[in-house]
Amino acid sequence: MTSLIKQEKFLLVALFVAIAAYLAEHAVLEAGKLVSLIAAAALIGVIVLVSTRVAHHAEILAHKVGDPYGTMILTLSAVAVEVIILAILMNSDASPTLVRDTIYSAVIIDINGILGLAALLGGLRHGEQPYNDNSGKTYGVMILTAMGISMIVPEFVPADRWHYYSAFTICAMIALYGLFLRMQVGPHSYFFSYSYPRATPAADAQHPQQEHSESSTTRSIVIILIGVVLIGALAEFMSAFINTGLEGSGAPPALMAVVVASISAAPEILTALRAALRNRMQAVVNIAMGASLSTVILTVPVMEAIALYTGQPFIMAMTPVQTVMVTITLIAAAINLNDGETNAIEGMTHFVLFATFLMLTILGL
Repeated sequence: MTSLIKQEKFLLVALFVAIAAYLAEHAVLEAGKLVSLIAAAALIGVIVLVSTRVAHHAEILAHKVGDPYGTMILTLSAVAVEVIILAILMNSDASPTLVRDTIYSAVIIDINGILGLAALLGGLRHGEQPYNDNSGKTYGVMILTAMGISMIVPEFVPADRWHYYSAFTICAMIALYGLFLRMQVGPHSYFFSYSYPRATPAADAQHPQQEHSESSTTRSIVIILIGVVLIGALAEFMSAFINTGLEGSGAPPALMAVVVASISAAPEILTALRAALRNRMQAVVNIAMGASLSTVILTVPVMEAIALYTGQPFIMAMTPVQTVMVTITLIAAAINLNDGETNAIEGMTHFVLFATFLMLTILGL
């Protein structure tokens, strides 16, 4: 019991922080913008720590079941965190473009940030890193289709008919994910796996096998659920604090979306970098591209369903700049993930696109 408490100290810290935020919420909001921003930054840090523990236990489960089931668990846990935070933020006085900007930011961060940095660092260490090129092609075409249906076509849908297209989008995303899930865990699961040479003793020593074997499946599932609940509670207070702190500050409109996307992607970044440095690029591709696809294909129907239920539509059509960035990103990914090997140059191209995304965000575009 003592060892469990020590291992999950971040969850205990998050619980105490949530209680403190509940008790001090009004005092913090009345103290002014600076105090609210400091409190929001502290809550974001705690949320990242909790999401890291959620990802850690998802990784334990992933190791037990192996690929492609493993990376599916990792990406689904990240999407669950993102959906919960978005749902809570949408209940407050959130921007009508928050969902769109968050999904866009998540896709750019996952493909250009995670995949780009992992391929860059992994390529500098190992040179060319092999993976199954079927996975990259499958992920790429499904991301393009899902984003086209849900975030480009809505620009041409009349405002008085949004609910019809919204219902269609929900059905289309469910159909896409149903087929994708059948392929990922069914007869075509080999699309998303790669047979690596037998690991050396040194490589085995770097992989936390012992920790995985000592952690029970039930414990990991329970901790994941507790972590998700804590993230939801903390996100509600974070929303109130950050809205007060940024009011009238002239901050970029998409800043909150980037924060939400970064929170959900933080654990995936660490997992992907570890995999790249161990020369396991297949796991990186599954995590980065799988997270992008899951973000679009799962977040969209959930948020659209909320919009239909409340009768309050939000803007899903991407801006011209966002459409151009997504198009360049998916074209670069299609070219780079077409030959079954990544290298540092390919990683650098994506990382430059990620830096461009950050610059555009700072400029408010």
